[in-house]
Amino acid sequence: MLSDQEFVFRTAAWATLYVHASIVLFNVFWLVAIPLGVWQGWTFIRNFWWRIAHLVSLAIVAAQVIAGRLCFLTIIQDSLFSRAGNPQKPSLFNRLIMSLIYWPLPDWVFLPLYVLAFVVAAIFWFAVPPARPHASAVPAPRSHTKLHR
Repeated sequence: MLSDQEFVFRTAAWATLYVHASIVLFNVFWLVAIPLGVWQGWTFIRNFWWRIAHLVSLAIVAAQVIAGRLCFLTIIQDSLFSRAGNPQKPSLFNRLIMSLIYWPLPDWVFLPLYVLAFVVAAIFWFAVPPARPHASAVPAPRSHTKLHR
């Protein structure tokens, strides 16, 4: 049985894994959705905010790997699991999530893969530009003075 502290750390570690998996899926989704969306005429692929989030996310991933660092989410998750102590076998769902994120490949494979993903996203930014966000959703204030002729 886990102590309260172990339970908190283990829960936080799994939550970090789920956030990490969500970001991975987000990045892969947009790498596939943009060219497919051009072909299918999908307008949502030009949403500025989703596209900038995608580009920034991949820039962070590429910068970390170029710097020779592990993903900060992996570091946080590992730290939380080690602080939880008392290792337990993960559930089938959790093993599936882990297998989506952590591939059994040598570390040197990830540098060109992540940099390539960022370069492709940057090319998409210019080849399939996002729609610019509206300047303001708030209308300009009206003048209360009347002009007399």
